Amino acid sequence: MRVGLISDTHGLLRPQVFDLFEGVDHIIHAGDVGSLDILTELEAIAPVTAVYGNTDGWDLRDRLPDVAEVTLEGARVVVLHGDRFGSPVPTDLATEYPTADLLVYGHTHQGRIEKVGALLTVNPGSAGPRRFKLGPSVALAEIENGRVEARLVPL
Repeated sequence: MRVGLISDTHGLLRPQVFDLFEGVDHIIHAGDVGSLDILTELEAIAPVTAVYGNTDGWDLRDRLPDVAEVTLEGARVVVLHGDRFGSPVPTDLATEYPTADLLVYGHTHQGRIEKVGALLTVNPGSAGPRRFKLGPSVALAEIENGRVEARLVPL
């Protein structure tokens, strides 16, 4: 199963995302979506699991949870924005969600993939407007029989 991982769109869905996510089976958005239109556009590609982020308004907070959990191809996936951790660090996330196989988070706008024990943590970076002198990015994950691999993709 191919999964597109995205975060911090802040209302901007770059055209490259449609090419990169073509053929994915599921999309995970780790918050700071920016508008409901972003989710609608992503849902046209594949089913979406999303959470709200600290900059999202009530329209998104009413529709999305703070933390989402979904099982994909036998892998337990946890999604959160991460702002409640300040600047989220994979070891802190692993302590909070020790039974997850994949944890997808955002908030820092910095793409990062790190394995903590059996948990793979992925921050796909920011796919929205350029901020903090960081280039935009997303991530792609492959899940098979509960095993997860992921890679960052610059936009």
